[in-house]
Amino acid sequence: MADTFPDRLSLDPRSPYFNEDILSRGVGIRFNGQEKTNVEEYCISEGWIRVAAGRSRDRHGNPMTIKLKGAVEPYFENPPQSDDEGVASDG
Repeated sequence: MADTFPDRLSLDPRSPYFNEDILSRGVGIRFNGQEKTNVEEYCISEGWIRVAAGRSRDRHGNPMTIKLKGAVEPYFENPPQSDDEGVASDG
C-alpha cells in the first residue's frame, strides 16, 4: 500500500469516499496546524473537514456535522504492514 492519501476520505461506511484499507492504518488530521480527533470526513483539495456537532443526531441516528474550512494535512498513525511480516522462515 502506498503512503498517499485520497483527496477525500470519510468514516461513514455508506459513503462513496469510505476506504477501509486506509482507515485500518489509522489516519490523523492536522487542521490549521492543530491535531483534530473528531473528524468525520475531509477533503484536501477543497480545504475542509466535517466534525461532529456535539451530541446532536439526525433523524437516522447519525451525528450532525459542521463543515470547517482551512488547511488539511492527513497523516498515518501506524506504519504500513509488509506482506512478509507474519511469515516464519525455515532457515
